[in-house]
Amino acid sequence: MVNNVPESMTAIEITEHGEPEVLKQCSRPVPGLEKGEVLIKTEAAGINRPDIGQRRGFYPAPPGAVDIPGLEVAGKIVEMGKDVTEWKIGDEVCALVTGGGYAQYVAIPSPQCLPAPKGLSMVEAAAIPETFFTVWTNVFDRGRLKEGESLLVHGGSSGIGTTAIQLASRLGARVFATAGNSEKCRVCESLGAERAINYKEDDFVEVFKELTDGKGVDVILDMVAGSYVPRDIELAAVEGRIILISVLGGDSSEIPLLPLIFKRIILTGSALRAQPVVNKGAIAKSLKDKAWPLIESGKVKPFIHKVFPMAEVADAHRLMESSQHIGKIVLEV
Repeated sequence: MVNNVPESMTAIEITEHGEPEVLKQCSRPVPGLEKGEVLIKTEAAGINRPDIGQRRGFYPAPPGAVDIPGLEVAGKIVEMGKDVTEWKIGDEVCALVTGGGYAQYVAIPSPQCLPAPKGLSMVEAAAIPETFFTVWTNVFDRGRLKEGESLLVHGGSSGIGTTAIQLASRLGARVFATAGNSEKCRVCESLGAERAINYKEDDFVEVFKELTDGKGVDVILDMVAGSYVPRDIELAAVEGRIILISVLGGDSSEIPLLPLIFKRIILTGSALRAQPVVNKGAIAKSLKDKAWPLIESGKVKPFIHKVFPMAEVADAHRLMESSQHIGKIVLEV
């Protein structure tokens, strides 16, 4: 035992691919540290859609990553590897991880850590990294959303959606959203969306073209894909940017190419998990500079639907898969 860190810890493992019942508590060795890493004693961990894919066997951990699920955590630094200079033992941080979040301890490259925002609980801090990193790199880096432009968020009531709505609206963009029922639409509008529509009842192309006086939307953040892609292209403004971050509606689509050419549309996508540490560190720096002041002033806040104890992780996954939640689901470790 070093610095009161035990040799073993409780974690959640995927015993086989399948339904939530395959998630079981187990004992694992506390991870050792590589150069440039810190060891965090986890207090809370966020639940995310990629965790569901990993459990079902559709989204394996990248090479070199631990098989324990969990992509974001908050806790205290209890050990530091060589060449870590920006942190000290006892610092409270939240962090993006490539895996291992559903555990009492997790080793993380130090550039992927951010100070736990002042005024937030550790549960709230754990609900930040995955969604904020994803939104920042896609909407503001790849999508180049600027003040005065418009953003459409598909899945506006999700963790990603509630984050994107808040950040974009606070930074001066017009924000629109789609969601699956009237309650979810109401929440989207309360968070900063100018208009949210129920995609089951309204045609988002028709509604948002009218609201933009026929111009169309500058940036579209799409986690549905499938049949949405050609409709995104129809709705996109000249020089529009469409960013795909998931394929909940299917991973293939028939794309009309002429509108891409004539409207000079950029159709792109990205996945965050397998990107190198240097990329994630750059995103973390941007978040600290641009988003942290908004969080610490109370202008932006993670929207948490429910918190589960780690022993009830299967119930947390069931809720995520039901799509009945609004915002984030968090495990208390």
